[in-house]
Amino acid sequence: MKEIFVEGQTLPEAYHKALVELMETGDIVGCPDYNQLQKECSMTVVVHQPVKEPRISRLMIGGHHELQQYVMEVLDGILDFKIGDGNCWEYTYHARYAYQMPFILSELTRNPLTRRAVMNIRNFEVDSKNPDPACLQSIQFFIRDDKLHMKVLFRSNDLPEAFFFNAFALIKLQEKVAALLAVDVGTYTHRSNSMHCYEKDFSMLERFVEGIRTRSLEDLTYEYEGYYEKLMEEEIPAIMEKVEKLKKEMEERKAKG
Repeated sequence: MKEIFVEGQTLPEAYHKALVELMETGDIVGCPDYNQLQKECSMTVVVHQPVKEPRISRLMIGGHHELQQYVMEVLDGILDFKIGDGNCWEYTYHARYAYQMPFILSELTRNPLTRRAVMNIRNFEVDSKNPDPACLQSIQFFIRDDKLHMKVLFRSNDLPEAFFFNAFALIKLQEKVAALLAVDVGTYTHRSNSMHCYEKDFSMLERFVEGIRTRSLEDLTYEYEGYYEKLMEEEIPAIMEKVEKLKKEMEERKAKG
């Protein structure tokens, strides 16, 4: 498999470079599990200043409502109740990491130069039997030069459809941990052993890359602070209303047996 390294100062810059690299140099291979081809490589994406503006790419699948909901799923576990007991999910990323967070904070406080601040997301007993196992495998934190650096490993990552949401939410987690430790945010490194685009999205990837080649970064991004953040926050009541409705429906189904 090809190894590709991409870096950018901001998340959108790094994301756009990754799209171009996958388009230009990824290999076409089969994907029997989904009965189609895919363009694939192994890719490491480094964002040097993950909280620097602009932080939002217009080349993401979804809008401010969907991004806000995903951030709340990852940071707050608003859909953890869907796990188990005959429900539709085997896991959430939040449920997989939240119980490990006290150790992370304790370890980084004990020794800021530790190499042991690792959270394992993969659960072998569950994921080895799950037709849709967790893509995120691990999260590791480092404090260097009084900054919190975060490195995540994915076994598999859909670049045009999932990467931006994944990375944005995980960077929000990085911000949260950095604030708790009273340090600045450092680099964000996102490694996917299989960074890919499915055949059904080849034309979309081509359109994205054409836009990146012909338009400025400013035309392809939004400022987060002062603009997109407000749009996202305005969606919170609607998101929570939807969550409460879903909880009620699930409780009613359980009550009926």
